[in-house]
Amino acid sequence: EGGSHLAAFPGCCGDGTDRNQTWDSDAPRFTSCFQNIVLLWFPCLYLWLAFPFYLLYLQKHSRGYIRMSAIFKTKMTWTLSSFLDLSQNPCPEATASFPSKITFWWFFRLLWKGYKQPLTTEDLWSLAEENSSEEIVAKVGAAWRKNRESSFLPGRRGGPGADETTSLFQPEYGPSKALLKAFWSAFGTSFLVGTLSLAIADVFLFLIPETLSFFLEFIADPEAPRWKGYLFAALLFSLGCLQTVFEQQYMYRCLVLGVRLRTAVSGLVYRKILVMSSAARQTTTTGEIVNLVSVDVQKLMDAIIYLNGTWLAPVRILICFVFLWQLLGPSALTAIAVFLFLLPLNFVISKKRSHFQEAQMKYKDDRAKLTSAALGDIKILKLHGWEKKFMEKILDIRSQELQALKKSQFLFSLSLTSFHSSTFLMTFIMFTVYTLADAGNILNAQKVFVSLALVNILDRAHSFLPFSINAVVQAKVSMNRLAAFLALEDLNQTTSGSDASSRSNNWNASFCPCRINLTIPHGSLCAVVGPVGAGKSSLLSALLGELQRMEGSLRMKGTVAFVPQKPWVQGATMEENITFGQRVDRNWYKRVIDACALQPDLDSFLAGSQTKIGEKGVNISGGQKQRLSLARAVYRRADICLLDDPLSSVDAQVGQHIFERAIGPNGLLKNKTRILVTSAVQFLPQMDNIIVIVNGVISEMGTFQELLQRQGAFADFLKSHSADRAEEKEGKEVKALESPGKRRDRRSPSCQSCVMGSSLENVAALREASCMLLPAYNQKPSAPAYLKYLRAAGGLLWACTVLCFAWQQGASFCRGLWLSLWAGDPVRNGTQQNTRLRLGVFFFLGLAQAAGKFGSVAAVFLAGVVASRKLFRQFLWDVVRSPMAFFDVTPSGNLLNRFSKETDSIDCIIPDKLKSLLGFLFNLLEICTVITMATPLAVVAIIPLTALYAVFQNFFVITSCQLKRLEAASRSPIYSHISETFQGTDVIRAYKDQQRFMAQNDFKVDRNQRASFPAVVADRWLATNTEFLGNSLVLCAALLAVANKGHLSPGTVGFSVSWALQITGVLNWMIRSLAELDNTIVSVERMEDYSKTPKEAPWSLSSHFLHENWPSEGAIVFRRYSLRYRPDLELALKSINIKINGREKIGIAGRTGAGKSSLAAGIVRLVEAAEGEILIDGVNIAHVGLHDLRRSITVIPQDPVLFSGSLRMNLDPLDTSSDEEIWAALEQTLLKNFVLDLPDQLAYECSEGGLNLSVGQRQLICLARALLQKAKILVLDEATAAMDLETELRVRSTVRTLFRECTVLTIAHRVNTIMDHDRILVIESGQVAEFDTPEALIAQKGLFYRMAEESGLV
Repeated sequence: EGGSHLAAFPGCCGDGTDRNQTWDSDAPRFTSCFQNIVLLWFPCLYLWLAFPFYLLYLQKHSRGYIRMSAIFKTKMTWTLSSFLDLSQNPCPEATASFPSKITFWWFFRLLWKGYKQPLTTEDLWSLAEENSSEEIVAKVGAAWRKNRESSFLPGRRGGPGADETTSLFQPEYGPSKALLKAFWSAFGTSFLVGTLSLAIADVFLFLIPETLSFFLEFIADPEAPRWKGYLFAALLFSLGCLQTVFEQQYMYRCLVLGVRLRTAVSGLVYRKILVMSSAARQTTTTGEIVNLVSVDVQKLMDAIIYLNGTWLAPVRILICFVFLWQLLGPSALTAIAVFLFLLPLNFVISKKRSHFQEAQMKYKDDRAKLTSAALGDIKILKLHGWEKKFMEKILDIRSQELQALKKSQFLFSLSLTSFHSSTFLMTFIMFTVYTLADAGNILNAQKVFVSLALVNILDRAHSFLPFSINAVVQAKVSMNRLAAFLALEDLNQTTSGSDASSRSNNWNASFCPCRINLTIPHGSLCAVVGPVGAGKSSLLSALLGELQRMEGSLRMKGTVAFVPQKPWVQGATMEENITFGQRVDRNWYKRVIDACALQPDLDSFLAGSQTKIGEKGVNISGGQKQRLSLARAVYRRADICLLDDPLSSVDAQVGQHIFERAIGPNGLLKNKTRILVTSAVQFLPQMDNIIVIVNGVISEMGTFQELLQRQGAFADFLKSHSADRAEEKEGKEVKALESPGKRRDRRSPSCQSCVMGSSLENVAALREASCMLLPAYNQKPSAPAYLKYLRAAGGLLWACTVLCFAWQQGASFCRGLWLSLWAGDPVRNGTQQNTRLRLGVFFFLGLAQAAGKFGSVAAVFLAGVVASRKLFRQFLWDVVRSPMAFFDVTPSGNLLNRFSKETDSIDCIIPDKLKSLLGFLFNLLEICTVITMATPLAVVAIIPLTALYAVFQNFFVITSCQLKRLEAASRSPIYSHISETFQGTDVIRAYKDQQRFMAQNDFKVDRNQRASFPAVVADRWLATNTEFLGNSLVLCAALLAVANKGHLSPGTVGFSVSWALQITGVLNWMIRSLAELDNTIVSVERMEDYSKTPKEAPWSLSSHFLHENWPSEGAIVFRRYSLRYRPDLELALKSINIKINGREKIGIAGRTGAGKSSLAAGIVRLVEAAEGEILIDGVNIAHVGLHDLRRSITVIPQDPVLFSGSLRMNLDPLDTSSDEEIWAALEQTLLKNFVLDLPDQLAYECSEGGLNLSVGQRQLICLARALLQKAKILVLDEATAAMDLETELRVRSTVRTLFRECTVLTIAHRVNTIMDHDRILVIESGQVAEFDTPEALIAQKGLFYRMAEESGLV
């Protein structure tokens, strides 16, 4: 039986080679051999070969059953889902069918929902486990730590040899190789799978020109059967679709990988913030960190897509040359010379461009740092009228940044033009050598247009290469910056209790504990006292492990709670701030609230404990923030409580209440170990132990009585306090004999933000009103956003741009048409005529196209720079000109996002996408023109395909814009959380709450990724289906060419089909560019939103009634003055009628929320008057420009604020004082010797917020700054609260002397600080309760008398 089969093979195989039955037949069919062998035995052979592998698969996965098909699973899932109410919203990709997966139609349900109604977060799919922060960050973090330990560079580990004060982002120190290995270990496999998809796509890409060759050969052969043409047309369509499927799978995998990479970077950076040492924190700022997780991570995401272009583009070029050799012979090699000449040129351009990009990133960081500082302390800028100066500084840095960007974009335009022109030059040289080397070499349609198809692939490779090189270069810079940050010194927290011995620490610009020997028994109350800068706060930092230990050991037993000197408050509810992640115990919570004197505050809030606190606590007073911080520590019930001067911001009555109920021997913390830094000597006798620190050394230690008997530093400390009290009494006695101009002052209001005097529910209403001003982003981007951007650059630039694009595309069309005519030239005597003319015109058209290319790209980038400059300037102006209420209700993350991410989009992304959109749009018009010219009937297909394209585009844009806006809205909280954590790291670490904050960050990042992932899928759905539309147009052009074969020349068909083959890429990139442009133009909208918010009054007015030295006396009159924060709210101040004489010293007293800060806010017009007026030297301040007014009033705030920059800049921001005047001011404020000891003296660099100086030193610098301003009205707000009594006495004496000719207003928490003032203003419920001399008010025995009595003064 087997022999009969073998005997039958020869005859059968003979039939199998009969071309007359198959290829050369008008009715082709399979031969008998093929049917009997291939169709019969090959399926069996496949099953037998596959069986062993399938068996191994079943054993490995423990599956001894036949799996259900994907289609069956899909049907079952759909059926069950109609009966079951699933609580989660899983991604439908897992249950989608194979065709749905490769075409991304599983996304259509969300696409349709977004088209029909606005999308919300609840509509988004839940995040798959492999995309969650918890899994990704854990995997990448472990790999990073492992690689860092094995390849960490010496000298960067920290310790004495580490130069942490140098610039943070220095690439040579960043262990970027270790970080790259970590990313590769986590994402390498997925990236390789995507690379395989791209390689397969390239196989189909190169099969298309070969099929085109056969198709043109068919067109040229009049005898060829027509079915071959239809077969080749179908092959062109099928190959194009397969190439689309595999390429889009590559893009999908890369973009999903990018989302995961962003998750990893966000998690790594956030975790680094929580472990950074104090020295490392001083080398970076919030703005730089935000740039890392926004701008730099975007560069890394771009590099994932373009990385394969660095090696795949040369491979494509090599394969193109192989195919060109087959077409044109050795002539193809001549093009290599052009390529080898231009390639090094572009590498030189790219290298030069990388220098400009690094410079741009440096300026971007500087701008982000200064902007973040200005926004964080905008109240200080407004109080002093410094907005314009800081705007100029920011815009100066911005100008340098845009200059670097302009040079970089110019080089990029040159690079793109050279790559684009190289394809033309190679084509020209190949055709020139081929035709002139031998007159018998004929350029027919097959050679010309197949060569052009290959050259188009070459052009694609050339175009991909500069993007790839550029992306890799930028990613390398960002990788170095990220690695440098992650490699900063970590905090070595190995402490655990209350036993310290032989300890030595180093810290910048401040006295620090040195050789401390200290033992504190469990349950004791220990006070720490000493002068400013002695090292009191540093001792607590050392106990927390925040300082670097040089020698000795530290043992702490039990849990720790910490109250910093500058309170840290989260943007959460009052209850959440106090419980701080702990379970709510209502009974204990109420006791804590009462002990910390917060119950009256909570009773005044409509929402009580659930009242939302604004970011950085902007809507509560300094005293409320301090009590809230203390309540957090008390509620924690920790074994050890470290309290850094928590009573400095409260009045005497509240301070006494808190000490008795919370801190003292009978308070809630009575059985806990308490270390209290304080200058309140009235509590010292109740201390179990007192530590006196002088110049970083424990001078004395013992009980109150023991230290008194020693007559040492502590006794001197008490004597200075006694002298202070005696001087106050003396002042009261002689005050009646002094003239008003010689009377003394103390401290005064900081005019906290305008909402501080109002209740928190008012702030919530303000926040709601502010949000209502901003539009909801649900629909397509509006035309005004495009018009705003276009107008910013100017009509002339855009007219030149469009003209250049039209010139370039017209030259391209003429060049293709010229080639089709050349290919149709008749052959006479074995040669073509007019070859030299054809070459000359072809060369001229190529040069014209190159010139148009450079002009169009450069014009777009130049217009982008011009638009960016104007839009940023306007946005900065709109933000800075907003009133304080705006900043109180607007999260800083929103503003930082616009100043970083949105600005970067306007700088780089919008011009790039606009350039691509215009280029592809003109290219599409050219292709449609060519196809219609060749086969007019193609219009019948072009119209419905265009309509279908419009439907796809409409569906996509509406949903995609909503997804991108949901992503942008969920991105801002990440930045706010990073900023908040960076400022409160020491508190978070003290409470050992890092894990909870990491979980919060992971939640915010995951919520952001839930919007990012559907946006990625939306892009792939559009790209895949529009490329299918493009392939359909290729099929249409080919079929029409076959149908009209007898009426078309091969040159015309080659021109039409080869141009049609470009349409898939053109449509894909054009729609992608349009979609991305629609999404990024939102940045213009988001910036434009702030132009609609309310603005302050003008900074300056041409007030002819103001004389040059106004105010000369400083007299202040309130006439029926009332103030409210919003028209629909009650009055915060009611009909104030008082007169303050020039040079008079006025103390302002009252309970919390009485209206003291509102009064101060009204004087500097942080809030405008509701009724009445304020006159200064007879001039209504409402008729004076804000800067003219605020520069005439010097404000020293309760919280001293310094900016990142030199000490001189902080002392004299407007640069109006000489060095001699500055040194004199330093000497008068007792800072001269301290500054002389600094490394660079006046050039000494202050870190962000002045963190490398103590709070007391910062307050003295603010006082020196006030001296330099020489204003006639001085407003003080507990300006000496952070100083020791001796320093405070000296400073008060200095202020009394130097400001004797000024009117001084002092808002006081402690009554003793204003007892020496001329008159006291007591405010109660927004009204004047009492206003007279201290003696008269005490004699009246009213409100002020009760305050003085509570303070022990009467």
